[in-house]
Amino acid sequence: MTAIDTGTTELLCDLGDGVATVTLNKPHKRNALGDILTPALREILLTLEGDPRCGAIVLTGAGRAFCAGGDVSGMGGPRKPASDAPKPGPDDAVRTLIRKQETLTLRMHELAKPIVAALPGPAAGAGLSIALAADMRVMAEDTFITTAFRNIGLSGDYGGSWLLTQLVGPAIAKDLYLTARRVPAAECLALGIVNRLAPYETVREEAQEIARRIANGPRTALSYMKENLNRALTTDFRTCLAAEADRMVRASAQADHREAVRAFMEKREPVFDYPG
Repeated sequence: MTAIDTGTTELLCDLGDGVATVTLNKPHKRNALGDILTPALREILLTLEGDPRCGAIVLTGAGRAFCAGGDVSGMGGPRKPASDAPKPGPDDAVRTLIRKQETLTLRMHELAKPIVAALPGPAAGAGLSIALAADMRVMAEDTFITTAFRNIGLSGDYGGSWLLTQLVGPAIAKDLYLTARRVPAAECLALGIVNRLAPYETVREEAQEIARRIANGPRTALSYMKENLNRALTTDFRTCLAAEADRMVRASAQADHREAVRAFMEKREPVFDYPG
């Protein structure tokens, strides 16, 4: 296992067997987002996207929480710009938030390398949005999620409303946003919000196993699969067919495809040649 420097102890990253494990490391704050943790998370996603040793990512939280979202203790008061700086207006704030969202949850959604979120404890607010931006989710059997925004008089950000609606449909998404009720793990599984449940003690290992299987598979083909499935959320059938044809032809030219076919014919597991 190789440690990757994130520039802060609030975010940890280890890489081994093709899987990068990224851990939100503020357990005393339930891994709440902040001015140190969140920029580091944005940067490590870029780092891992360009690292050929990484084939998949596990995103988790330290202790008994995944992520509580924004740090509420820093909300609600007047903002204090630098004394000589002009006061930013609403349009500036909107542009800033759009940039922050696009470089975090949109980046996760579009990242070529699949992401598996391991939820050892609650995911709330923007923390839930981050979990939903992952490609798969494994959740501890004794925890819950909540949209949470209404509890602090906010409407929601980081794409949670879109991501949740894609998973469960508008009626249930409205229920969860407008009431901010806690959704226990069993209901999350039944609704399709998470893929698997596991005991708290093994939830990270379960996510690791999924990520290892992905990372040690035909990476180019799996990246194209994620792209195809994401496109299916917003694009018409004809366009999706054309894009599938393009990616299928590209995948067929890869060494991974040739090795997978040989392994299939020889009744063995394929061995793909990846660095690290």
